[in-house]
Amino acid sequence: MNEVDFLLWVKGPGFTIATVIFVLGLVLRLFEIISLGRKPNFALPKGEPMQGGLREIWRRSIPDKGTFQRSMFTVVAGYVFHIGLFVVIFLLAAHIEVFKAVLGFGWPNLSTPVVDAFAVITMLGLLAVLVHRLTHPVKRFLSTKSDYVVWAATFIPLLTGYMAYHHLLLSPSLMLGLHILSVEVLMVLFPFTKLMHTFTVFLSRWYNGASMGMRGVKS
Repeated sequence: MNEVDFLLWVKGPGFTIATVIFVLGLVLRLFEIISLGRKPNFALPKGEPMQGGLREIWRRSIPDKGTFQRSMFTVVAGYVFHIGLFVVIFLLAAHIEVFKAVLGFGWPNLSTPVVDAFAVITMLGLLAVLVHRLTHPVKRFLSTKSDYVVWAATFIPLLTGYMAYHHLLLSPSLMLGLHILSVEVLMVLFPFTKLMHTFTVFLSRWYNGASMGMRGVKS
């Protein structure tokens, strides 16, 4: 298989396989979570569950002063690479074209140099998080092989995308193929690793807030 054949495969069959696994895995995991259900609550509601759920999502999205002071690095680095990932994935023109081809619609993009800068900042943030995890005794003890696999699966698409754009190391077509392949690996791993928190984090926060809202307790 030459470079052109490899690029055509990852753009075609490879992408299709990864998308099917991603969608089916996502649906399965969400079904597992939602089907757990909860016991019927026959008590009269003392508050608004929906309002409580939305309030909890907002409250947990902004760190309180105590948490920020205790874990400043974790909070800042977390926001940096999560925001950076969002910009790179959803606001790069080339990526929007992929979404448009799959979903049938697109949205405005940021200029490529701006997204490129976000990619660099995001990679630096991820590297800082990795170093912190390796040097912090408690975090290193609590880390599993899965945590490092997830880190690599997140970092490598950024690195290969940056290298493909700047024509570094390998030929542009081969590097682009490796970039697409690394994204497909990420898609396959997504539903079955901690990456799933992208979806479940808001679901769990809403559930906790709604439960407190039902009891009339402000989160």
